[in-house]
Amino acid sequence: MMRSLAGRLDLCSINTATLGHREPIGRIVDAVAAAGFGGIAPWRRDLAGNGAGRVARRIADAGLRVSGLCRSTFMPAAGRAEFARRLDDNRRALDEAALLGADAFVIVAGSLVPGSRDLAGARGQVAEATACLLDHARASDVRLALEPLHPMYAADRSCLNTLAQALDLAETLEPEAASPRLGVAVDAYHVWWDPDLPPSLARAGASGRLFAFHVCDWLVPTRDFLTDRGMMGDGVIDLAALRRMTEEAGYDGLVEVEIFSALDWWRRPAEETLRVAAERLQSVC
Repeated sequence: MMRSLAGRLDLCSINTATLGHREPIGRIVDAVAAAGFGGIAPWRRDLAGNGAGRVARRIADAGLRVSGLCRSTFMPAAGRAEFARRLDDNRRALDEAALLGADAFVIVAGSLVPGSRDLAGARGQVAEATACLLDHARASDVRLALEPLHPMYAADRSCLNTLAQALDLAETLEPEAASPRLGVAVDAYHVWWDPDLPPSLARAGASGRLFAFHVCDWLVPTRDFLTDRGMMGDGVIDLAALRRMTEEAGYDGLVEVEIFSALDWWRRPAEETLRVAAERLQSVC
């Protein structure tokens, strides 16, 4: 059953990218809590120089839950030494996610390294790296959320581009798990177009692999495919229908707002963005 968000901002979270990374993490934590949200999802850049432990205490003191830590270092690399370096960096990020008590560590896999056309090879490296991280995740008691990205990012940002593809990888690396540590992050911006989305969501829910749900909107026209995401209700995604499908499939975590908007929302005061996000979550999501 789909939950009502009216008067329930405690069921909602703010990804810090939504506010443009313009303020220190402590101020962002306070602003998100003051606006009435129940959770926050910091990026690793927010932790730099602050210490994950100190940030975790600040978040806990504000009464917030950590819906996720964003994001992994891209996995494919031109050589084995660089591959190992990237894997170690992701292990350190997993340790930070554990300190934060994050619901999941979000994996944006990466794709072709510069000069390469070997997409199958990139996918092979992603599978190898994810298998290694899964072992570390089990030891750290952290869940890994594979986030498939829209196909326009297939060349550089992610060679995982559909929910079904991400689930194939999860089920291959962790078959028939009673309590999966490897699942998926469902981001409206990346999956709304997919004609196979309903069965993929049902499949993810049946296997207990729905770890995160992110909302924003797809603007028409879109001026920049990385940093021109829309506020919920300003674009063409039927967000209420998407959330209904996701929650009916079994998702019961926080609804996380993640908006990259260099041309609009990143130019506005954080308080305005939080106020509008709160209104739209309760009216169009």
